[in-house]
Amino acid sequence: MKILVCISNVPDTTTKITFTDNNTQFNTQGVQYILNPYDEIALARAVELAENEQGTVTVLHVGDANADATLRKALAIGASDAVRINAQPTDAYFVASQIAAYAQDKGFDMILTGRESIDYNGTKVAAMLGEMLDIPSVSITKKITIEGNTGILEREIEGGKEVLAIPFPFVAGTAEGVADWKIPNMRGIMSARTKPLLVVEPIEVQGLSKIVKFESPASRTSVQLIDASEVGKLIDLLQSQGFLKN
Repeated sequence: MKILVCISNVPDTTTKITFTDNNTQFNTQGVQYILNPYDEIALARAVELAENEQGTVTVLHVGDANADATLRKALAIGASDAVRINAQPTDAYFVASQIAAYAQDKGFDMILTGRESIDYNGTKVAAMLGEMLDIPSVSITKKITIEGNTGILEREIEGGKEVLAIPFPFVAGTAEGVADWKIPNMRGIMSARTKPLLVVEPIEVQGLSKIVKFESPASRTSVQLIDASEVGKLIDLLQSQGFLKN
């Protein structure tokens, strides 16, 4: 079994986010980057499946050399090898196109991604990959098991649970619950130093979108407490601030 896990290099959740160039560029100065948590869950499940099925796990990232430490962490967790496509990710379409170009002739049985990256929360790459590679794609997968050459995938739907049987190959965007996080042990950390990390040049992809502007959330205002006996005052405030129509 061959598994490809697509990973993102994202700012730590404690990082203070700022922008430059008239709010058109993300300011990377002083930012601490981590392996995207949803992708880490996908990797943990891939490693479990590979161990059970005597398979291999390749991790792939679209980005520059600053992500190499994150790729080494993925190798320490249990990936067999790593690939970095040497390009700055501009949007989900660009990233999916690069991954699809690399994966199309590699014979992967399944491609796993996190449900989304915690910086952009787009949830687009898994679906785009399925379309580009012409294979099934399932989003927000909560459980993955293998029966022969078929994946049994579970996902939550409104009011219940959906169970799908999908033959290899397929794409799955994984969510919390599919596996527990794995902490690299000393053996994994040492072996990660010698595992292969391949750098691949990108294919040319026409840009279909561009970032016009970033905006930070508005600062929180102070809380106004209204006495329970002054309902009219509460209504007036809500109307004046646009929460209620006159």
